[in-house]
Amino acid sequence: MANGELVKAEIAFKDDPTKRTVCMFNPKEYTISKTNDWQVVQVPTKNIGHAVFRGGQPSQLSLKLLFDTYEANKHPLINSKAGDDVRKYTQILWDLMSIDETQTAERPEPPHCVFKWGTAWSFEAVIISLSQTFSMFSPNGTPVRSTVDATFRQVAEAGHYPAQNPTSGGRTGSHVRIVRAGETLAGIAYEEYGASQTWRYLASINNIDDPRRLRAGQTLIIAPLPE
Repeated sequence: MANGELVKAEIAFKDDPTKRTVCMFNPKEYTISKTNDWQVVQVPTKNIGHAVFRGGQPSQLSLKLLFDTYEANKHPLINSKAGDDVRKYTQILWDLMSIDETQTAERPEPPHCVFKWGTAWSFEAVIISLSQTFSMFSPNGTPVRSTVDATFRQVAEAGHYPAQNPTSGGRTGSHVRIVRAGETLAGIAYEEYGASQTWRYLASINNIDDPRRLRAGQTLIIAPLPE
């Protein structure tokens, strides 16, 4: 592609890139958001509790797209005619919100998609929210202009995403432990802190009233001992 030539953003089926919609107008802006799950463990001798990382949530991409067929668009990837029904160029997005009822899977799901803008970055996701507003019509009522608001949720860690500021990790030693069969709170305290008598601290931060009722598969928060 010639240097400086406008690159069109596009949204395609992950498993069949030939099923795609090319953005008639590239988005003016987009928003990427991500949240992490942190649990604060209260420590009686501290003003601020320990933050324990419980896991990350997938990133979300939100954007608004304009589709307009009032006039012809001669871009080779679009080639729309003046007065075309604009829904012809947005139907792919609605298809990405629907399951294929002919699937034989026990729990069919809508297809994954890829939002791509040139070679700069791509975002493999599912569409979790979609709304379309029609704002111009031909004399016979055919919609020729619409805006689409879409929210995508990340489904793959791999890929090329816009650079983000690095985030810092939690305090060293704060983590989550899954109880194994036969373990006791005193034994876990000894493994984690080197002193079995610290089981009372573990019981306190995990709201355990009866340490004898510890069960396999139970999740324990392991936070540093108060100084």
